[in-house]
Amino acid sequence: MRLPVVAIVGRPNVGKSTLFNRIVGRREAIVDPTPGVTRDRKYVTAEWVGRRFLLVDTGGFVSGTDEPIHRAVMEQLQHGISEADLVLFLVDGRAGLTGEDEELAQMLRKSGKPVLLVANKIDTAAHEGLSAEFFRLGLGEPLPISASLGRRIGELLDEVVQRLPERVGQDGEEQETALRLAIVGRPNVGKSSLINAVLGMPKLVVTDIPGTTRDAIDTEFDYRGQRLVLVDTAGLRRKSRISAAVEYYSTQRSLRAIRRADTVAVVIDASEGLFDQDKRILDQVVQQRKGVLLVVNKWDLMPSGAKATLQFEQMVRDELRTFTYVPVLFVSAKTGRNVTQVLDVALAVDGERRKVVRTRELNQFLQEAVAQHAPPAFGTKEVKIRFCTQVNAAPPVFAFYCNYPRGVQANYQAYLEKQLRQRFGFMGVPLTLSFRRK
Repeated sequence: MRLPVVAIVGRPNVGKSTLFNRIVGRREAIVDPTPGVTRDRKYVTAEWVGRRFLLVDTGGFVSGTDEPIHRAVMEQLQHGISEADLVLFLVDGRAGLTGEDEELAQMLRKSGKPVLLVANKIDTAAHEGLSAEFFRLGLGEPLPISASLGRRIGELLDEVVQRLPERVGQDGEEQETALRLAIVGRPNVGKSSLINAVLGMPKLVVTDIPGTTRDAIDTEFDYRGQRLVLVDTAGLRRKSRISAAVEYYSTQRSLRAIRRADTVAVVIDASEGLFDQDKRILDQVVQQRKGVLLVVNKWDLMPSGAKATLQFEQMVRDELRTFTYVPVLFVSAKTGRNVTQVLDVALAVDGERRKVVRTRELNQFLQEAVAQHAPPAFGTKEVKIRFCTQVNAAPPVFAFYCNYPRGVQANYQAYLEKQLRQRFGFMGVPLTLSFRRK
């Protein structure tokens, strides 16, 4: 079962991302006057008159250039066309026909894909005559619209759903809930390369230029019978280093991806080690109470052998004293080493995050923990913790009922959390301990 795929293609700055956002009804794609903001393929499920389809935003078609970023975007564009059931070829009705429009039209004719020609930026009926010259592309009559104003978007979508192939299966069938795994980290640590290695295909643009990824890109797939959504994100910089509007919106999308995720893989560069910014990113993930794992990428650049791995992990553990529960993985997106281990551990962490411990077991644990080390007094008063229960899962929250909740000091709370983890696990899962008056 799959949804039909509709890909939006065209030159840079013809309004592809604006149309994408207009169709899905929210600001999913970054829109900026700077040409070339969109680079990767971005997928979102859209719906019109009861028909659901997968809408794909693509990077702008640029010809006659050998720049690595443009070559990578062109590869993504060709992949987007090849998997589409319908292509929306967007042209700029105000700017008129260009040589790049003609080149892209030739590419689309060779692909054999159904194409709907759309002339954007036709803001009034009086300007519709401007779209006539696009007949020369040989792709049929252009439909004049204005994505920014929403003009004739309904007519466009009517035409889209008429041309879509029938979906296999019924729209009412329930989809299995997918685990959302966000891949985050500083710029150029290899997040997109890691996802491409996991998928075994060039789904995302990868270059040596920091900041290549600018939007949060979702990829849904099956892994060992489990539905997963991998979310690639823009590199997270310190606030003081965010200069341009595009970088600001990229950062906001990355932070939103963390909030939407179930589990987050924080990626670092093995050749650079651990930075303060890596610790801040981990802090953000933990504050959102998401499952978390630390992925050390580019391990192929480091000395081989178990001893080197143990030394590096010990260095990381020493730096991350408050994150002792976070699993550390060593991978190489370039060679493919251990890349599927990221998915295996993410699924295990998600299982730990959803785990529920029975109240009877918790209270047996509490009695033993208190007998081993009683809580310090609160001034002149004795603190007694009488009862414990789990009040939530995903994320886990434990309620401890006592006579003086404010009297349970931070070091004793840390002691109870450590004992909880030793007894019940919760690998990669931030825990919330709530102390309440009985």
